[in-house]
Amino acid sequence: MEYTTLGRTGLKVSRITLGCMSYGIPHRGRQPWSLNLDDARPFFRQALDAGINFFDTANVYSDGTSEEITGATLLSMVPRDEVVIATKVHGRMHSDVNGEGLSRKAIMREIDNSLRRLGTDYVDLYQIHRFDYTTPIEETLEALHDLVRAGKVRYLGASSMHAWQFTQALYLADLHGWTRFVSMQNYYNLLYREEEREMLPLCADQGVGVIPWSPLARGRLTRPWDTSTERSESDDFGRTLYSDVDKPIVDAVLEIARNRGVAPAQIAMAWVLSKAVVTSPIVGATKAHHLDDAVAALSLHLDDSEVAALEAHYRPHAVVGYQ
Repeated sequence: MEYTTLGRTGLKVSRITLGCMSYGIPHRGRQPWSLNLDDARPFFRQALDAGINFFDTANVYSDGTSEEITGATLLSMVPRDEVVIATKVHGRMHSDVNGEGLSRKAIMREIDNSLRRLGTDYVDLYQIHRFDYTTPIEETLEALHDLVRAGKVRYLGASSMHAWQFTQALYLADLHGWTRFVSMQNYYNLLYREEEREMLPLCADQGVGVIPWSPLARGRLTRPWDTSTERSESDDFGRTLYSDVDKPIVDAVLEIARNRGVAPAQIAMAWVLSKAVVTSPIVGATKAHHLDDAVAALSLHLDDSEVAALEAHYRPHAVVGYQ
């Protein structure tokens, strides 16, 4: 395993992050493909054995049960301080009018709930899952800063927003002396490269770590275009992210994988890892080879002609993944 620092911090994280959205109890018909505690346990063991120390979840994943499984499993296998646990806040967790968003009230309630579910007294990386258009950003930033001062959170991160919004947050934190965001978790892969226009250059300039979600495009980059999986069949959100204009890119991945004699996932992941601004792509795993391929991609170096072939068919996309 390779390790690097998260942005300009001293926090050492593995170059692969295990995404824990796949682990939880299906709730109200959502995420029927989620794995329960017993089925999820082998993937945490596999990740730790591979040297992965970075684990990402969110309060909304499977209505909090992803956090429960993540905490219970990890902390039964390793001492708390040997792993980096990240979670997120924003989505609706309660039916009352303050049951979602990034108000001070919501943040203070949700960090305590997340800590309880995770079974720990601090979160290494606490991320705002989306931008909250109904709460002044100053209120959110000060509340998050207070969590750091209280010792409940070590570092702060953000996810999926416009670059101008992230710039505003960084500027206001500096202006007021509040704790700065050190990471950006955004949607980035061979099928969606709009982040290269503004967000990724901003992160590079500001020393912000980048931990992309869905680096394999929800699996679309790992199989022929017209095939599907149990997850893709029930993934309404995922269907909004791709169109037939992306098929030539998938075909290029498959061809290079055949020529190399490796799995397509390794090619797609190697491309993401080759970008200097990327710190640690987030990989979901429900089969052992998912993690095997992600780790193998660290040793796979694409040549210039392969990169050109992978990037040649990209066409501009509408912004997706956030408002």
